[in-house]
Amino acid sequence: MANTGTSYAGRLLERTGLFTPEQTAALLDEARRGEASLSALVVRNGYADERTFLEALAGVLHVPFMRLADTAIEREVLDRLPTKAVFQYNVIPVAVEEGALRVATDDPLNPGLAESLRVASGARIVFAVSPAEDIARAARTLYGVGAETVDRMMQDGRFEVAEEETLAKADLSQLDQEASIVKFVNQVIWEAARQQATDIHVEPMEEKLRIRYRIDGVLHETPVPPQLNRFQAAIISRIKVMANLDIAEKRLPMDGRIGLRVEGQDIDIRVSTMPTVYGESVSLRLLQRRGQFIGLRDLGMNERDCGLIQRIIHRPNGIVLVTGPTGSGKSTSLYAYLHEINTIDVRILTAEEPIEYEMGGINQVLVRPEIGLSFARALRSFLRQDPDIIMVGEIRDLETAEIAIQASLTGHLVFSTLHTNDAAGAFTRLLDMGVEPYLAASAVEAVVAQRLVRKLCRTCRRAVEPEAERLAEAGFPVDRLEGRELYEPDGCEACRGTGFHGRGGIFEVLPASETIESLVIQRSASNVIRQEAMREGMQTLRDDGWQKVLEGVTTVEEVLRVTEENE
Repeated sequence: MANTGTSYAGRLLERTGLFTPEQTAALLDEARRGEASLSALVVRNGYADERTFLEALAGVLHVPFMRLADTAIEREVLDRLPTKAVFQYNVIPVAVEEGALRVATDDPLNPGLAESLRVASGARIVFAVSPAEDIARAARTLYGVGAETVDRMMQDGRFEVAEEETLAKADLSQLDQEASIVKFVNQVIWEAARQQATDIHVEPMEEKLRIRYRIDGVLHETPVPPQLNRFQAAIISRIKVMANLDIAEKRLPMDGRIGLRVEGQDIDIRVSTMPTVYGESVSLRLLQRRGQFIGLRDLGMNERDCGLIQRIIHRPNGIVLVTGPTGSGKSTSLYAYLHEINTIDVRILTAEEPIEYEMGGINQVLVRPEIGLSFARALRSFLRQDPDIIMVGEIRDLETAEIAIQASLTGHLVFSTLHTNDAAGAFTRLLDMGVEPYLAASAVEAVVAQRLVRKLCRTCRRAVEPEAERLAEAGFPVDRLEGRELYEPDGCEACRGTGFHGRGGIFEVLPASETIESLVIQRSASNVIRQEAMREGMQTLRDDGWQKVLEGVTTVEEVLRVTEENE
C-alpha cells in the first residue's frame, strides 16, 4: 500500500477498534513504504490475526467479507479481469453487480488499486474483503498453476528455453529467471512441494497437457491454463535440461535427477521420461533429503507390535525385512528403526537407491548400477568395513540375498525391504529367489508388512452412525463397535477439500518363532505360515486397519483400498 492518505485510512483503522493511535500511525508509516499489504503488516506486528482485522475492516467499509472456498465464481466473471492483474495484485473477481465488477482483495485501502483494476477491466470496481491465502488459493484453482506466466507467453507470441545451467542449489522461491518456460516449470515444482506432493506427472493428452500431483498417495489433477498444450514441447525440454537429459532424444525412455532447494529445503527429484502417442510423458519423484525423522513410536504401530520391533532391532544380529508395494512407507520405517539405534558406539552402513533422507552419524552409499555399484557389490564391501548394522535398500536377487544372510549369520544386524503382499510372503519370496530354506529360517528375525492409509482431517471429520450391515459385508468386525461412532471425511480448507490430511501406517509384524522357522524349512506355503503367525498373535494388516478405523484415524474405505481381499 503506497502513499496512504493518513486522514482517511487512519480514521478507518481507528474505527475498527483494534488499534491505538500510535499503532495506527506506525501501520500507516510502514504501509507507505509499500513493502506489504496492510493486513500483512497487522499480522506481522502482532496487532490482530488476519481474519479479525479483515472482518472489522469490511464492517467499517460496508463491504462483504468473503471466504472464497465457499464461493462459486462463473467463468465469464473471471474473464473480466486479465490474468496478469489477478496475480500481480493478488485479487480475484467474484461477481458482476449492476455493471460493477466485485473484486476480492486483502488490501482495500490501497488507494491505487481500484483505479488500476478499473483500467485493466474497463469496469467500475467495488471491493469485497478476503484473506490473502484464500485469494491465492482460488487464483491457482480457477486460473491454473502458472496461469500468469502462460498468459504472458500467449501475449508475447513466443517463448524461450534457457540454456543448460547449474540449478543444483538454486532456491526456487528466489529465482528470477527471465525465460517464461523456466518460470512456469519452477512454479509447477514449487506448488507441488508446497502441497507436499510426492510425485508430479506431466502427461500429454490428445487436446491438452495434463499435470497431476500425487498427494497422500492419491493423484489429483491440478488446474492449468487451457492453452498450456501449445507449450508442451518447451516445458518437457526444460525439465530434461534441468535433469541433464538429451533434449533431442524423444524416442527412448530416459532417467535423470534434479537437485533443488525450495524455500530452504533441499529436494532431490528423480525424473523419468516415457515416449507416448501424444508426446513424452514425464514423471518427477520429489524426495526431501533432510526430512524430519519419524520416531519408532510415531509410526502408528500398536503396543504389541511396537514392543516386538523395539526388542528385535536391539538384537546383535539377524535380518529384519520390511515388505509392501512401492509407496507404502518402507523407507520411512527403516529410517525410524535406524534412528532408534543410531548411537555413538555402533557403526551403521547403508546402501540405497536413491538416498531418500540424509541421516547424521551413519555412512550412506548411493547404489549406481550403471557404473557397476550394485546392492550386492556394496554389501560385499560393507563386510570389510567393520559394520555393526547394515541397511540395504532392497533385496532384488539371489546374490544380494545370500550376502545379506551371510552378514546376518556372521554377527551383523541387517535391515532390508522386499516387495510382497504380506509378511508371510517374504519367506516364500526368498525361497523363490533360490535361498536355501534353512538359511532363510535361521537368518530372518522378523518381517514387517505395511501400507499407508490417508488420515482423516481432524478439523472437519464428522461422526456418523455405523451401518452394521454394510460394515459386515466389508468384513469389519461389527462386534467391536460397542456403541462407538465412526468418522467420515467432510472437507475444509485445511485439507484442500479432500477430508484427509497426511498418511499413517497400518502394520503386520511377524516374528520368526521356532514353529515359523520349522514351516519355512519345510517349504510350507505362505498362507500356512500366515495362519500359524495369526495363531501366535500376529495382527493382520486389515485387522490393524480396523483398529485405526475404530480410533477415528481413517475410514473403512481407506483400509479396503490398500489391503488385499484375502485378508
